[in-house]
Amino acid sequence: MKKPKTETSIRKIWLPKPLAYILRDWKERQEKLKEFMGDEYVDYNLVLALETGRPCEDRVIGNQFERLKKSASLPNVVFHSLRHSSTTYKLKLNHGDIKATQGDIKAVQGDTGHAEARMVTDTYAHGFDADRKLIAQEMDSGFFSKVGGDQKPAEADSATVDLLKQLVRQHPELLTELLKEANGEQK
Repeated sequence: MKKPKTETSIRKIWLPKPLAYILRDWKERQEKLKEFMGDEYVDYNLVLALETGRPCEDRVIGNQFERLKKSASLPNVVFHSLRHSSTTYKLKLNHGDIKATQGDIKAVQGDTGHAEARMVTDTYAHGFDADRKLIAQEMDSGFFSKVGGDQKPAEADSATVDLLKQLVRQHPELLTELLKEANGEQK
């Protein structure tokens, strides 16, 4: 209904299949409603619209969101937090790699519409704190607990070494931290 704030606001978004199917079904229902309403339907080409095709006010969407949260026993969050959760989860899936490996296309940054990659990392990187704690716990229980006081890490069993390799593959930044620890450097 109005011009986007920036050029990066106009973007292609890749949707998960279930959501694409839901939107396709929704579009079919809208087409039937248009046919039924005839001239009373004003088509603004909106995904979310009133039965007449006209735009919804924010409060209409907000009220529906409140009903959805209550009926599904979801936590009481604000609508915008869905964007925040989605971006944080995408960063976790990419192990923090916000740039795609092909060309200039940027994966997570492209979905959010942020002009700068740094904005994405500065805003959403805190989501990795829990992961870092989990990794430390896994290292403690899966590796260091099997390495006795007088036992050297090289004497750890192969399953423990495999676990350590897997953790480092999934979280390459751990290797730098482990090397610093081994050399007695401060964090």
